[in-house]
Amino acid sequence: MKGTLLFNALREAIDEEMGRDPLVCVMGEDVGQYGGSYKVTKDLYEKYGEFRVLDTPIAENSFTGMAVGAAMTGLRPIVEGMNMGFLLLAFNQISNNMGMLRYTSGGNFTIPTVVRGPGGVGRQLGAEHSQRLEAYFHAVPGIKIVACSTPTNAKGLMKAAIRDNNPVLFFEHVLLYNLTEELPEGDYVCALDQADLVKQGSDITILTYSRMRHHCLKAVELLEAKGIDVELIDLISLKPFDMNTISKSIKKTHRVIIVEECMKTGGIAAELMSLITENCFDDLDSPPVRLSSQDIPTPYNGNLENLTIIQPHQIVDAAEKIINNGGLD
Repeated sequence: MKGTLLFNALREAIDEEMGRDPLVCVMGEDVGQYGGSYKVTKDLYEKYGEFRVLDTPIAENSFTGMAVGAAMTGLRPIVEGMNMGFLLLAFNQISNNMGMLRYTSGGNFTIPTVVRGPGGVGRQLGAEHSQRLEAYFHAVPGIKIVACSTPTNAKGLMKAAIRDNNPVLFFEHVLLYNLTEELPEGDYVCALDQADLVKQGSDITILTYSRMRHHCLKAVELLEAKGIDVELIDLISLKPFDMNTISKSIKKTHRVIIVEECMKTGGIAAELMSLITENCFDDLDSPPVRLSSQDIPTPYNGNLENLTIIQPHQIVDAAEKIINNGGLD
């Protein structure tokens, strides 16, 4: 049986949920006749019509606000950001409206909305198209944040996000859309708040998410060849963190590295390090280490772009130093 590409896994999830629930709808730029900037909504316009797959003007603040209103009146909208960096134009709607209305209305309204789209550092897309917004939105109360990394979890998480009665920010990486994998049969749904234990190990824990999962897998191969037994965890849920899985792993390995594509200052790893220090301090034999992108706008030059983000050899070097020296120099 032929594998399924990640963008098609997302499309299958949306198609299945639209077929299951007539309240599910899609809106965004070019999601209709064009089928989405990365073809995640291909052919859905022809199948469900213009009222359920709505092409919008280039006005992220307006159509995200419209999605909030639609959710308040009972629909379950999916908002596509053609590029997640453009959703900074809708930050007010996501933070002041989408995240707060369930609370400020005393529970009279729910906002079952999914905001999804491509992000991350691609290949020479320029600074404005290489944004990693997970840290920007991490402090916003009232929303959930997930990041898919494989076709299987992309489909399962998307179905769960659509069914959830809270707003979910759904991060997809622009360089993962063409990953191929055999998908589980049937109505496959993942938990939104559960990390994925990718590989068990005993020497050191590596926490990561999104595209960096695959960089870490390459590093794990190199470390295994050196006799270092790595436990690899894909966070999946960036808000809330699955601290149960994380704590259990650190209790076993006593060492932890967090690998992210997010910027170092105020990034996902920074918040996670705080929680690890608060909750797992007595189980650590060395300080937690974070490997993050540099705090600069992403260069257009391909070689410089690669230098701003973490590469597998840097993960290997960090793990060896922690195990041999008790920490980085």
